[in-house]
Amino acid sequence: MKKAILQLETLACPTCMQKIEGAIKSVTGVDKESVKVLFNASKAKVNFDASMTNINEIVKAVQAIGYDVLKASEKYIGESYNVKTIF
Repeated sequence: MKKAILQLETLACPTCMQKIEGAIKSVTGVDKESVKVLFNASKAKVNFDASMTNINEIVKAVQAIGYDVLKASEKYIGESYNVKTIF
């Protein structure tokens, strides 16, 4: 399992947060229980099975509903170093 952190554009309302959460949860391979969108920080955190999906698919799901992802990074769960920043 990997953990992804997405830095999102500034969220305007709690509805935006719910839409992004739903989009991320719709991606096959995402651990739906792990999805957390932090409204005040404009961040999303999610765990996913790297054999079923990847961070790019998660980013595309957010972008498909009209939100920008400013930065994305991933790491294997339990790994305290070697964080890979995607963009």
